Amino acid sequence: MRKNKVDIITLGCSKNLVDSELLMRQFTANGFSVAHDAEKNGGEIVVINTCGFIESAKEESINMILRFGEAKKSKQVRKLFVMGCLSERYKKELEKLIPEVDKFYGKFDWKELLSDLGKPYHAELSSERTLTTPAHYAYIKIAEGCNRKCSYCSIPLITGKYQSRSMEEIETEVRKLVSQGVKEFQLIAQDLTYYGLDIYKKFGIAELTDRISDIQGVEWIRLHYAYPAQFPMDLLKVMREKENVCKYLDIALQHSSDAMLKKMRRHITRAETVELLQIIRREVPGIHLRTTMMVGHPGETDADFADMSDFIREMRFERMGAFPYSAEEGTYSYRYYEDDIPPEIKNERMDELMSVQEQIAHETNENKVGQTLKVMIDREESGFYIGRTEYDSPEVDPEVLVEKTQNVVAGEFYPVKITGTQLFDLLGKIGSI
Repeated sequence: MRKNKVDIITLGCSKNLVDSELLMRQFTANGFSVAHDAEKNGGEIVVINTCGFIESAKEESINMILRFGEAKKSKQVRKLFVMGCLSERYKKELEKLIPEVDKFYGKFDWKELLSDLGKPYHAELSSERTLTTPAHYAYIKIAEGCNRKCSYCSIPLITGKYQSRSMEEIETEVRKLVSQGVKEFQLIAQDLTYYGLDIYKKFGIAELTDRISDIQGVEWIRLHYAYPAQFPMDLLKVMREKENVCKYLDIALQHSSDAMLKKMRRHITRAETVELLQIIRREVPGIHLRTTMMVGHPGETDADFADMSDFIREMRFERMGAFPYSAEEGTYSYRYYEDDIPPEIKNERMDELMSVQEQIAHETNENKVGQTLKVMIDREESGFYIGRTEYDSPEVDPEVLVEKTQNVVAGEFYPVKITGTQLFDLLGKIGSI
């Protein structure tokens, strides 16, 4: 157990990761040595940043807290702190359940952790982070909270109403990261497309993306977590015309059946969804769409699921994930619907849906064989250089396995000729445009 060393463990989404990076910077400014998600924890202080979105995430977070609670009992850890979404939502219950934790913090009051350790919060460093990602890319959280009222989602209960950051503040952060060598930026929010409405009284994601794209040194911008209802169409012109805005959009649709969309309170119909997707593909040629679908929401019939399967086959999303519904306390569906789909049926439907998507993804990859694509090299691994195209976000999307025919540098772009496919990934070798 090393004195003045902190181990920070982040669970959940990239929005949580940004919070951990902000906290890490404050720790280093106060003279601490900090490690993130270390394979072997050796610090006297452990901070766990939790997720509380769905049942499996809550279970993972609780198990992690219990693990380090035992480590504290055996004096392998001196101080144990917990922050994040699970802690925000269940603070009182967790305090009773796991008394080994020195203190629980919520989603937004983690700054108190520093003062509880007798250390100051450095306001002048409020926008600075210690990156946990490779040095060439970073996540930019443009907003907190969510104003949508989807039936199943606990996020608004945890994070509160939508709060956009100002464009000037975001631009300053991007410029600072560019000066540190970051080239690729993932713009993230619970609802990216709502950005700006609260502070500018109009949708501002198109203007924000345009302004960031004009910053010298920004090579790639990728957009995550758009909402389909009231989609800001002016964003498509920016995506089409700005070369450094990736032809990629993460837009969670959740379902296709009109009956389920109504139950989910998504404020959009199947026909409107299809029309939106057709417009996006027409206005931004070559765009790759990532979506997320939910199976097993209360009331989902075999016919509803068949509709969703047909929808996936029809729309042919280049990237797709799926997850089973879980009843979350306080949500609309928890209060008013019965969780009437057995777990085994949920899992069967999810497996079937992903089997459909696997074939689509394979065909999408096969269509790239013979093309030469711009690839960002992330790392070296298992005899290959591992990279990504503009159509691939870190962690969640396929990668390009590049033959080691010549030396390349991580964090740089290279033209790669695609020579084949391997499951979801592409195979390639350095070529020329």
